Amino acid sequence: MLQTARRKLAFAHSLEDIAAIVRSDARAIAGADGVTFVLGEGNRCHYFDEDAIEPLWKGQRFPMNVCISGWAMMNGKSAAIEDIYSDPRVLHEAYRKTFIKSLIMVPVRTTAPVAALGAYWREQRSFAEDDVAAIEAIADAVGIAMSTAQVA
Repeated sequence: MLQTARRKLAFAHSLEDIAAIVRSDARAIAGADGVTFVLGEGNRCHYFDEDAIEPLWKGQRFPMNVCISGWAMMNGKSAAIEDIYSDPRVLHEAYRKTFIKSLIMVPVRTTAPVAALGAYWREQRSFAEDDVAAIEAIADAVGIAMSTAQVA
């Protein structure tokens, strides 16, 4: 499944193509209840696209310094959070109206990140290294696709 997504991303020509592939493939690869594709726009995070069991934040923008996707981009690091309400990097009031209990957020590019990918679960869960690695692998392919399509 990951190889198929990588192949599709290799032929993506636009940000919309990339988002469609993330939307269609990342959730299945992660085994998640939702995924999001977040773009960095200066000091803001733009929740560009998503596929989830219920609507989340598609189209909305948040200050980079108050959300977990911004944290991942500013630090160039992945975050695997078992309980979103016990982590100060998560904007709790934004999550209270959602199904999300656990998440993984990874930057697209660890040097000079331009976006982030998030995977969400409605059940609180712990994560193995493989869980994070799968989403990081998708993010790596997205980063290459964004460079190739010259949308970063």
